[in-house]
Amino acid sequence: MSRLTRRLLLILVAVVATLAIGTVGFTLIDHYPPFDAFYMTLTTMTTVGYGEIHPLSHAGRVFNSFLIFFGVTTILIAMGAMTQTVIELEFGDVIGKRRNKRMIDKLKDHYIICGFGRVGRGAAVELKHAGVPFVVVDISAERVERAILEGMLAVAADSTRDDTLRQAGIEHARGLVAALATDADNLFVLLSAKGLNPRIYVATRAAEEGAEEKMRRAGADAVFAPYVITGHRLAQSLLRPHVVQFLDFTTHDIGMDISIEQVRVSESSEVVSRTIKEMQLRRDVGVIVMAIRKGDGRMLFNPPADTAVDGGDYLIVMGRQENLRTLETLLAEPRAARK
Repeated sequence: MSRLTRRLLLILVAVVATLAIGTVGFTLIDHYPPFDAFYMTLTTMTTVGYGEIHPLSHAGRVFNSFLIFFGVTTILIAMGAMTQTVIELEFGDVIGKRRNKRMIDKLKDHYIICGFGRVGRGAAVELKHAGVPFVVVDISAERVERAILEGMLAVAADSTRDDTLRQAGIEHARGLVAALATDADNLFVLLSAKGLNPRIYVATRAAEEGAEEKMRRAGADAVFAPYVITGHRLAQSLLRPHVVQFLDFTTHDIGMDISIEQVRVSESSEVVSRTIKEMQLRRDVGVIVMAIRKGDGRMLFNPPADTAVDGGDYLIVMGRQENLRTLETLLAEPRAARK
């Protein structure tokens, strides 16, 4: 049920309930005929002021006093709600766009998804599932409306224009997904994004062969070729089905609250210079350390127990969501700061 329908239903229920209470009250207290009781209630609520149809007793006037207060209040609220509904119907699109813009202007360290096709929708669903702030940009008003209906912030504009990226908060964004239809458009978005925010992390799709290398030379941090990846996974599902099943288990929501996450070790964390064995993360936190990305860019897979952790390292860990959040807190700051 939409918000507008809910509002109209509440108005109707409030008015009908007040009419019913007034009709029953006049009927029981002063023995008005049902229609006269209804008419008396209606004239009282609408402040018409025709006067009493039949003389009221003291108890009837006391009841009518309360009815005047609650009835008139109900009518005023109903009129205000109806006025608001009419305004929203007439100017709802403009009001919605302004509200959308205000929310986007407040975003910090968010992500931008350029293109809301199949690839862009998949990225948006994943970011929404992760609970991080992001905004969708697509030139199609229909796609943008679909994104908004799904509870996402979205802008209907051309992603290849610098003004559009500024409107999406590119200067304060943490990352950008270029998922437009052509490699040329994605390359254009990549160059524009890096020019406006050199520190932003850009992940882009590459449809044609040879485009991946060009994207990387242009500054892309991650390039994905959907057709190549799909072909690779299809072959892997035939050759190594159990490996593919494990990857699906760790990268897709299959009803179990287990995932793989990267967690940064703060320079002030109490675990700095301690080894994996000394931290006992599997025993105390319930997560498995699968790899460590060192500060110099090296990736250590299945690190030995005597591997020391330094500030700025990223631990690639697997575990349940609540355990991963516990680990993030542990690695973020020293114990003294958390007290």
